[in-house]
Amino acid sequence: MNPSYFLGWSCFRIMFATYFRWRVFNPERVPLTGRVILASNHASYLDPPLVGSGLMRPINYLARESLFRFFGIGALLRSWNSVPVDRDGGGARGLKNIMDRLRDGGGIILFPEGTRTRDGQLQPAHSGIGLVIAKSDAPVVPVRVFGTYEAWGRNQKIPHPKRVAVKYGVPMRFEQLRAEAKVCDKPRLKQIYQQIADEVMVEIAKLEPRED
Repeated sequence: MNPSYFLGWSCFRIMFATYFRWRVFNPERVPLTGRVILASNHASYLDPPLVGSGLMRPINYLARESLFRFFGIGALLRSWNSVPVDRDGGGARGLKNIMDRLRDGGGIILFPEGTRTRDGQLQPAHSGIGLVIAKSDAPVVPVRVFGTYEAWGRNQKIPHPKRVAVKYGVPMRFEQLRAEAKVCDKPRLKQIYQQIADEVMVEIAKLEPRED
């Protein structure tokens, strides 16, 4: 971790431990080095730092490309390993930035649902994460956050001191689907992207806030 990332990581850990009384389950399932995709449900702005703060390694985060244009903010985001992507996160440039971080041996947090839930329930997965997974050989760790919607959901202006938790699942490999994606036609390729995304969401849904 660089000094700026370590300072931010430490502050978030203190905040989650005190204000939100957090619990972290099975972080040992995430490799301490090397490429990895963390696929998490999305309920709050708290989710990215919660998922990253539970791990003893630096992680890359997605951030809206327009934020990097502001003086000071761009430098801070870069020091926190943020990856610039367009508003929807699906542009070719954003995809290249994500793949570059993975090829460099980094870990990255992605949200299969694409946006924060409006009602606290899990949402259907978008195919975009399936594309990233199919093009990478990184293990995929399903992650589920709990309590962040109640703590700081879409309709809340400020965070509330509700208990939050993060649970890391067993890594997924997708070896057969990744191999098929290299040789299949385009219609089948689109099906594979969605199939991978759906399978990730199924595993996220299975996670419960306890140690396995």
